[in-house]
Amino acid sequence: MALAPTLLGRVDYAATYAAMQEFTAARTPDDADALWICEHDPVFTQGIAGRAGHVLAPGDIPVIATNRGGQVTYHGPGQVVAYPLLDLRRAGYFVKEYVYRIEEAVVRTLAHFGVTGHRVAGAPGIYVRRDDPFSHAALAGPQPAGDPFRGLGKIAALGIKVSRHCTYHGVALNVAMDLEPFSRIDPCGYAGLATVDLSTIGVPAPWDDAAAVLAAKLGIYLAP
Repeated sequence: MALAPTLLGRVDYAATYAAMQEFTAARTPDDADALWICEHDPVFTQGIAGRAGHVLAPGDIPVIATNRGGQVTYHGPGQVVAYPLLDLRRAGYFVKEYVYRIEEAVVRTLAHFGVTGHRVAGAPGIYVRRDDPFSHAALAGPQPAGDPFRGLGKIAALGIKVSRHCTYHGVALNVAMDLEPFSRIDPCGYAGLATVDLSTIGVPAPWDDAAAVLAAKLGIYLAP
């Protein structure tokens, strides 16, 4: 069955998190998978591996502890957030491949807009070259020890939870947002990690367009 997206619009993070948990707890092996596409009001979310020290100065933005993997990130208007709610046993692949497939959907979404996405070993998510986001070439020379992100900016963050073979949480793609709140945290636990969006790298993509492309690519790359 095709993974048809449900567009939720601008929704409260805490309520959506609770709804994902309820959906996953109640589902049976016969229930269809789902893909929720939304954006959130400003919020910092902390993963189970998160350390309080990575939240530097949240100010008036709430910090919500979650049970997803990873550390702290920011969600806000102008970011496309996708929550695949999949039965991995039925899909026929394991968590490592699931993460790879989500990342590939983001890479293909960026390619749709002419942008080249890059992976960084050991750091889930997708990055772009800050000097030339449209370049297919890897950065010249080896990355220096202790700085695997030299010359890169993070454009998509990923954090998931798997319960009884079923997934929730997901991936966030930065489209056209206020990036200042990322300076109030160590994004994904990395001090000084630069964060970018499509707008700041010269791609004026409307939120609706980016959401539609990402949803379509997730439907393709998460298929069994």
